[in-house]
Amino acid sequence: MSLSSPLPIVSQCTVFPDRASTLGYLKLSVSDLPMLSCHYIQKGCLFTRPPFPVSELVSHLKRTLSAALSQFPPLAGRLTTDPQGCVYIACNDEGVELSHANAGDLYVQNLIGFFDVPEVFKRFFPFDLMVSYNGHFHPILAVRVTELADGVFIGCVVNHAVVDGTSFWNFFNSFADLSRGVRRISKVPDFSRRSILISPTVLSLPEGGPTVTFSTDSPMRERIFRFTRESIQRLKSVVNARSSVEISSFQSLCALLWRGVTRARNLPKKKMTTFRMAANCRHRLEPKLEPLYFGNAIQSIPTQAATEEVLGKDLRWCAKQLNTNVLGHDNNTVRRYVEEWERDPRVFPLGNFDGAMITMGSSPRFPMYENDFGWGRPVAVRSGRANKFDGKISAFPGPNNDGAIDLEVVLAPDTMARLLSDKEFMQYISVSDY
Repeated sequence: MSLSSPLPIVSQCTVFPDRASTLGYLKLSVSDLPMLSCHYIQKGCLFTRPPFPVSELVSHLKRTLSAALSQFPPLAGRLTTDPQGCVYIACNDEGVELSHANAGDLYVQNLIGFFDVPEVFKRFFPFDLMVSYNGHFHPILAVRVTELADGVFIGCVVNHAVVDGTSFWNFFNSFADLSRGVRRISKVPDFSRRSILISPTVLSLPEGGPTVTFSTDSPMRERIFRFTRESIQRLKSVVNARSSVEISSFQSLCALLWRGVTRARNLPKKKMTTFRMAANCRHRLEPKLEPLYFGNAIQSIPTQAATEEVLGKDLRWCAKQLNTNVLGHDNNTVRRYVEEWERDPRVFPLGNFDGAMITMGSSPRFPMYENDFGWGRPVAVRSGRANKFDGKISAFPGPNNDGAIDLEVVLAPDTMARLLSDKEFMQYISVSDY
């Protein structure tokens, strides 16, 4: 089954909240507005087959999704722009899309493994390559249940101007809890709009809305690399040898990736490279945002160095540069980013514009496997083709809650081929779990 071959849709419907919303309008923040040019987030979980017909599962999910929407009213709304150009979420209960697709010739084991991610995953998500601005005209959320020969994939697509990863996984896991029979969700979202992120500044947008800032047509190769807890600890010990500052496992992993991809790109030695890491600002701001603040509360932390520095110095040096910038991204830095955006409001420049950029998204701290719709935890987490370009990396926790980290790496085909033969990088990769 190829990317160009759409999956047969068994059923499709609109699901409405089971209680009317009382939230009204929520203004998009300084962190939300730049995402209007990004694709909808596409993430989902692969499960073994439930012990009852998938048609029954879809009917059950329709009821529990309705209950979940009452706890997350913005997801059942639409975007709206007032005469002054300010963009809001109208929590007006217009509903979301739920569909049931059939991929009954595919088996779970054929979809996971230590190889390039099968293109068919891209068909497990509706709203393919839809830009978030289109939340003015389309649902903010869509869920698709794809039936496999021996499993199901539950894919969730959410407007990126409405949620970041923290909010996404809180919704997804709350939806799973309700589907499993939990009476009340344990992690109630915070919909307040009282922080410095809520600004009077207006983002000017072109007629018809913005487009993504990167090409969606370039050939790419996508692969999942698994790092076990043991290999991560080995890497971390190398990075922290003779270091006066404790550098985290994840920063150590990012440094390894920075060097490996830069080497694989065969860049000129004076070429400046950039490694961007997404940072959760909820705990960085003073006063702090609620941990379950609903919306985007992320900023991008760039670290730059010339190719000759990234490759000529050692892994410890690269990790130290990343560590310094992450530690320095405090309350003052967050506020400075807000002020800079207010002086020059713009959409988020996502992409690899000079051929030397790497963008790390998502987080191994997200509770991606802490969901159970009633018959067990996921066996894998995968994404669609939204917001993917040469150098886009997404970090997932490993599936067994054992400290492993999976990196979803998207690169130009020739770059990926060279990375696969990079000895420094590949010595930390696990193949035994596939």
